[in-house]
Amino acid sequence: MARLLLIEDDLTIRTPLIRALRERGHAVAAASTAMTGLRDALDDRPDLVVLDLGLPDLDGRELLRMLRAVSSVPLIVATARDDEAEIVRMLDAGADDYLVKPFTAAQLDARVRAVLRRSAGDAATGDPTVVVGGLRIDPRSRQVSLDGNAVELTPREFDLLHHLAGRPGQVVTKRELLTEVWRIPYGGADKTVDVHLSWLRRKLGESAQEPRYLHTVRGVGVRLEAPGAAR
Repeated sequence: MARLLLIEDDLTIRTPLIRALRERGHAVAAASTAMTGLRDALDDRPDLVVLDLGLPDLDGRELLRMLRAVSSVPLIVATARDDEAEIVRMLDAGADDYLVKPFTAAQLDARVRAVLRRSAGDAATGDPTVVVGGLRIDPRSRQVSLDGNAVELTPREFDLLHHLAGRPGQVVTKRELLTEVWRIPYGGADKTVDVHLSWLRRKLGESAQEPRYLHTVRGVGVRLEAPGAAR
């Protein structure tokens, strides 16, 4: 049985969702404001948070930022906002999934179970530290160093680098990155991969024109390998 925290201000949505999720075997607590939700998430430590963005006291985007600063609790954004740019922003900010209203309780339950399975799998594997050349990536602490110096990355930059580092020397397509890192289907959003690769290169002290670790394979994807690795 998963312990869920539903942060949703609309009573006509909140009440039937609570009932339906409880019928599916979950223990569900609810909050109608952002600040109450933040307090409950920190005090009660739920297994997963379901977050609406249109809250009365604080926009859900800001609540997500605040929550991610202190917690890695799995989180699904459930909102009426269906703009693709908004979806990408929320996933970049640390949401594990994004569900657009209207949706059924069965759809939400399926997303909850999928996110919890991924989280349980990550915890079970222990994800050992990955080393590629001078890059050292520790998924447990989510810390990265390059040649012994700390590299500060956003959550999505870390996920991108970690995914690539798990496949050193292999060309990884944008389709795979969007599916596995951003958890969104391929189509129209591949520009966000290019933007994040550009930010990541800058933090690693390289560029697309003078790559050290991140090598673009035009029309295919990107390959991460240690400098000087034989091809």
